[in-house]
Amino acid sequence: MHVLVVEDDERVAGHVVKGLRAEGWLVDHAADGRDALFQAAAGAYDVIVLDRMLPNVDGLKILTTLRASGDSTPVLILSALGDVDNRVKGLKAGGDDYLTKPFALSELIARIEVLSRRKSPVQETTELSLADLEMNLITRTVTRRGQPIDLTVREFGLLEYLLRNAGRVVSRAMLLEAVWDYNFDPQTNIIDQHVSRLRQKIDKGFDPPLLQTVRGMGYSLRA
Repeated sequence: MHVLVVEDDERVAGHVVKGLRAEGWLVDHAADGRDALFQAAAGAYDVIVLDRMLPNVDGLKILTTLRASGDSTPVLILSALGDVDNRVKGLKAGGDDYLTKPFALSELIARIEVLSRRKSPVQETTELSLADLEMNLITRTVTRRGQPIDLTVREFGLLEYLLRNAGRVVSRAMLLEAVWDYNFDPQTNIIDQHVSRLRQKIDKGFDPPLLQTVRGMGYSLRA
């Protein structure tokens, strides 16, 4: 994957570039808006990680310029401007995702992977599975070891997201945004309640347990 990181803070840029390269990706860096526009026009990127506040040309201007030129490269805005109004402005300007600082590198990587899949769609998946747990997206049914499991609409959505990210740790913020489409409230326990009920349904009476809690980070569905 080829990623352009547009960030003027040397510390943040170094952290992101190092982390993405550790994933085996090709990463370019631009430290100001003018350089970012030049590199975006010259290179074929899978995803652009874009800061909002930049020297010379700000992030929103970069976005509108790219979209006006017909460039549809997925853009993940990475900014300290995390209030609702600024997130809405970023998305309306052409951003595909918005992640606020401070952030977890693992979440940034996961979001980049999601955006890259949007750019290069593959054949639509109709079934998801992990070990003996199977989900049919057409019939909206779930079984484990051939036994049907009755899930609510929200539990089904939660399990689908976990299956699509099997083996990866997903944070509560990611689950709340993807399944509930709410702004993350660190005080809410809605995620923990639904995960607990889902765990009872898919793991109780089966071995090995699949839904794991990763202390301090979130959850992971893994065999």
